[in-house]
Amino acid sequence: MRIMNDDDGAEGGKTGAAGAAIPPGRGADGADRVTLRPLAPGDQDEFLELVAASRELHHPWVRLPATPQEFEAYVDRYARPDEESLLICLRGTGAIAGIVNINSIIRGRFQNGSLAYAAFAPTAGQGYLTAGLRLVVRHAFTELRLHRLEAQIQPGNHASIALVRRAGFRHEGCSPELLFIDGAWRDHERWAITSAMVDDVSPEPHPTLPER
Repeated sequence: MRIMNDDDGAEGGKTGAAGAAIPPGRGADGADRVTLRPLAPGDQDEFLELVAASRELHHPWVRLPATPQEFEAYVDRYARPDEESLLICLRGTGAIAGIVNINSIIRGRFQNGSLAYAAFAPTAGQGYLTAGLRLVVRHAFTELRLHRLEAQIQPGNHASIALVRRAGFRHEGCSPELLFIDGAWRDHERWAITSAMVDDVSPEPHPTLPER
């Protein structure tokens, strides 16, 4: 089962070297099964083991860091204010089940972020990525105070399309030859969600949003 996005080179209150966990969601969407926390240098060994175990699952849709050097550069990238990498962790054990990245955050009149995500093979197909993505959406609209999230998905990546549908994203069209993936420029469908499409989300505007 392939559940991941293309645009990327991703319980128990486990925080460790990664810092504070984002509180779990509650309710019928299953988000109380997982927590989110930022990717951190201390995750290297577990992360690289999961990437190695998930090679077949991820190909050809996504490529994640596979060496210590690549992982270090990846962590540095997501330390920037316009990028955020969140691990989906099982609420019972703290084990990493997936990753969701909010890339290319643009403020001002756009207030938009681009999503990339991946499940890991040991726990794939059990709904953890779905639950984690729902938490990320709420985090993006409440804590980051974004207005819009978008996902660019190859038409053949049916599991990824099903994932964003479950999370409430809408189909906005298709962009020919949008991203260079697996050696070629690939067409991508555009899927997006705004804060107005999510119940019980009414964040204060971000300070960079113009008044008019």
